[in-house]
Amino acid sequence: MNELNQTQDEKPREFTGKHMLAIMVAFFGVIIAVNLGMATIASKTWTGLVVKNSYVASQDFNAHLAEAAKQKKLGWQGGLTYKQGAIEFSLADKNAVPITLDTIFVKIGRPAFEQQDQKIELTSLSAGKYSAKVALGTGPWAFSVRGQKGDNPYRLDVRLDVSKADGMEAAK
Repeated sequence: MNELNQTQDEKPREFTGKHMLAIMVAFFGVIIAVNLGMATIASKTWTGLVVKNSYVASQDFNAHLAEAAKQKKLGWQGGLTYKQGAIEFSLADKNAVPITLDTIFVKIGRPAFEQQDQKIELTSLSAGKYSAKVALGTGPWAFSVRGQKGDNPYRLDVRLDVSKADGMEAAK
């Protein structure tokens, strides 16, 4: 009988506004935390757009493939280096003979942001060797080298992560 009185004396727990507030804060807190986590991961891994308008770029796709095949057949080998605030580029044929281009420039920019994009003309140091001074901050950078020798275009696209040591190399 004592147990029966005890249970009758106890009031059932009430569901109050404080309980509802705690549930709502926890629910939306989890959703916000997951969204922030996913946004952080996405912003650190997204490398940016390759082209602004894919339809327009697709119209020239076959021409780009033909140029790439022509370049591969020529056997040109390019190397790009960024050290102590300078870009150095070298180009040689399949027999390691330096190639002097008629025109050469490099487009540099952050993979996901256009604000720091710049186009720099490289100056010739010697046969097949080119250079330009440019200060780049740490982090990922996209380098797009374009050159021309007569009717033969040259193209090299490289992504480098410039470190605090300020010395990265890439070759293709």
